[in-house]
Amino acid sequence: MDNSTVQFVEIDENAVGQRVDNYLLKILKGVPKSRIYRILRKGEVRVNKGRVKASVKLQLGDVLRVPPIRTSNDDETKLAGNWLLETLDKAIIYEDKRLLIINKPSGIAVHGGSGISIGVIEAFRQLRPDQKSLELIHRLDRDTSGCLMIAKKRSCLRSIQSMLSNKTRLEKHYLAVVHGKWPRRKQHVDAPLVKNTLKSGERVSSVSAEGKSALTKISVLEQSADYSLLAMQPVTGRTHQLRVHCQHTGYPIVGDEKYGYEDQDAQLKRLGVRRLMLHASRLVIPADEPGEKTIRVEAPVDNSFKKMTEMIK
Repeated sequence: MDNSTVQFVEIDENAVGQRVDNYLLKILKGVPKSRIYRILRKGEVRVNKGRVKASVKLQLGDVLRVPPIRTSNDDETKLAGNWLLETLDKAIIYEDKRLLIINKPSGIAVHGGSGISIGVIEAFRQLRPDQKSLELIHRLDRDTSGCLMIAKKRSCLRSIQSMLSNKTRLEKHYLAVVHGKWPRRKQHVDAPLVKNTLKSGERVSSVSAEGKSALTKISVLEQSADYSLLAMQPVTGRTHQLRVHCQHTGYPIVGDEKYGYEDQDAQLKRLGVRRLMLHASRLVIPADEPGEKTIRVEAPVDNSFKKMTEMIK
């Protein structure tokens, strides 16, 4: 779109239910994520003439005001390299007419922004140019591996995001290796989280009585004197929930550069363990319409994760 002047966009059925920030990221190709959040904070983006927060969801017929903002020209748009395209194509572990699920490798961002030009969603749009409605259903941190859902149809995006927000039967299961010997009796972490966005656009979370409720179910699979392999299921879906809950409990996830043990992780790097030991291992997506079947998908861990778990046994 031409953003040399103020633009007014009327929201159609294809954009209903999208968060304002996600919609802006979609239409303002090449604009840094930090810049988009800045114009939101300053009130330059408006819906029906009123200031809005990034989390507001668009409704049919809303009029979105987009201020003048510089974007990348089409010929400046960066394309994913062959290695990334081949890696992600091989990472597909489930596909039907509505949905793609990949086993995202650690180290690959789910979308561009904050200094990253290409992420999973941009690469898949390049891989599948005939599919015009590809959208991320949820997100994984760059260094987290495992099950990542991509909608091929707007109806699928709305359906699964509704399941996630309403805490229905959709299950997300994770594996994590943490420092220390996690107490087997501790099977829940119930600690509210507050999220902050730094000036750089980086998101950080912390436990706070003023935060939103956050609940994680946990069970111990393996243990040694120094490490524990945990099965984790987030009941809520807060930013960095599993990572912050582990830190708050005193057993941070191995390889966590934001919430972890820097010195101990530096020693593990010399042994070849160079990633965040958090993996989205399994998804259970309930049938949403008559005639559909429950989708159950498992994502195997990579060699680095296996190497770490072998140190526990």
